[in-house]
Amino acid sequence: MSLATEALDDLKGVNPVTLDVRDLSNVMDYLIICSGTSSRHVKSLADNVSRTAKAAGHMPMGVEGEDAGEWVLVDLGDVVVHVMQPATRDFYDLERLWVQSAASADESADSGPD
Repeated sequence: MSLATEALDDLKGVNPVTLDVRDLSNVMDYLIICSGTSSRHVKSLADNVSRTAKAAGHMPMGVEGEDAGEWVLVDLGDVVVHVMQPATRDFYDLERLWVQSAASADESADSGPD
């Protein structure tokens, strides 16, 4: 996880957020969301995450969205990185989606049988 956040920081990723989703997903442990200032910046950030991971011996399982540069997903297995342009990030609001999912999971656990 720190490899990905460092790679984003190296190229001045905007407002990176790391969410611990271990209790919500059996597919990943952490979700990292970051913005880029343009399609070129988004592509560069995602590419830097991929290159940094490869250099450390962690081959990305997949990279999607590089062509458009609106939203690029880098799947590192236990860590999934979403790099988006600000308008796309605002529209999909993944942070709120995952936080609401966590709140719903907490409510379900709290309302279990007494």
